[in-house]
Amino acid sequence: MTDRIEDSPLYRIANPRSIAIFGASNKFTAMGTGILSSIKQMGYDGPIYPVHPREETVQGHKAYSSVLDLPETPDLAIIVLPTPVVPEVMEACGQKGIGHAIVVSGGFREVGPEGAALEKQLNEAAARHNMRFLGPNCIGAVNTHFKFNATFLPCDHPPGFIGMASQSGSFITQMFDYLGRYNLGFSTGFSVGNEASVDIVDCLEYLAKCPDTRVIALYIESIRRGREFIDAARKIVPHKPVVAYYVGGTEAGGRAGLSHTGALAGADRVYDGVFRQSGVIRAHSIEEMFDICWCLGTTALPRGNRVVIQTHSGGPGAVAADACARNGLELPSIEDQTREKLAEYIPSTGSMNNPVDLTFTKRNLDYFVDIPNVLLQDNNVDALMVYMMMPRRMVLMVAETTGVSMEEAKTLAAQFISDQSRQLADSMRNAKKPWIGYSYYSAESDFIQKLYEAGAPVLPGPNRAARALGAMHEYGQLREKLSK
Repeated sequence: MTDRIEDSPLYRIANPRSIAIFGASNKFTAMGTGILSSIKQMGYDGPIYPVHPREETVQGHKAYSSVLDLPETPDLAIIVLPTPVVPEVMEACGQKGIGHAIVVSGGFREVGPEGAALEKQLNEAAARHNMRFLGPNCIGAVNTHFKFNATFLPCDHPPGFIGMASQSGSFITQMFDYLGRYNLGFSTGFSVGNEASVDIVDCLEYLAKCPDTRVIALYIESIRRGREFIDAARKIVPHKPVVAYYVGGTEAGGRAGLSHTGALAGADRVYDGVFRQSGVIRAHSIEEMFDICWCLGTTALPRGNRVVIQTHSGGPGAVAADACARNGLELPSIEDQTREKLAEYIPSTGSMNNPVDLTFTKRNLDYFVDIPNVLLQDNNVDALMVYMMMPRRMVLMVAETTGVSMEEAKTLAAQFISDQSRQLADSMRNAKKPWIGYSYYSAESDFIQKLYEAGAPVLPGPNRAARALGAMHEYGQLREKLSK
């Protein structure tokens, strides 16, 4: 483990003060052109040096015919060139004194013996000059807090707290949009490709030291340095959660991984053991991995597995109760003194059992503030799940009954939803016990969208919420075990 993030081989790959880029041109369809556009779009303000044999300028930047002609030695080279020339370009970068590179080009080990021979040449060129590089056959890296996006897709979302290393580039770049729906984002993301120089263990150690990363997410098709992975994770998990999605345990998944990055997968149960031994939480889908990261990064950890569910109606409560049981969570009876406090808010037609089912509330706003606060004070409760809904049409209808004009009613409704969601999100974030929302309403609902914008974890449906809460309980147990 590195003591300082600056000592990581990935530090200048994710935080370069200057860049040389090979393969960018004025031809907009080239991948290198797209990467240069992404770097500029995010606002990177360091010097950029395109290296091109014919172009005099590339996207407004002076171009150089050789890396040896650059006026300074850049921190990072980004290489998006035909495979056969990549080793000699790496050699030239080394002669210039460049210490780090991202090799996006594919066609190496993953395509067979001929590609493996080229990858060997690439490694030898880098080794001669003590260079470290990401890839080959990768999509690049993104550091949103540094305004650096060296991938070919633009990243429009704000800086986030999820640090990710992925053996698939798609789970970095295509996740920009997916995470953006929930107002989430990466702190730093690495597409590691064939891992010829730096690998998933190096990424793990970098993200452990990254001050902007609260939770680490890993997409894994194989782990080449198993012992080092376990040792690093066991040191990291007591301080920062690690969530991994492993693909390759089935015969079909293993074949896919081999053709993807040349990775040779292991038996599913072997990876179960590796993750259990290292304290890593295993997710079984990309959605599940990010759900768990979302909740771990925004709410308190539960001290136990006892959950109270609050709903408007029976169905969402029953489904949530079933989902909790399937994820190792218990639904305790609430204390008598809690029932006495709830009597002020819950009508006789409601239920003060667990799930707490209000049917309707005496005062609508009690549902989102006072009732959750009462439930969280219960000594039998370690966590709270609340069904979230506030249809705009319903709020507008109430506003119209006050006698204002339609336009004024729309303004009142929008302001009300905005104020309530912000207040609710504050309560969720500041609670000393985890408080997770779930809903069948999507981000198309004004209320749910405002909750996302305010940083509240509201999962799409009770099954995903219960799985995330179960994983949080699992992480709490792992952290305690590894801290001893």
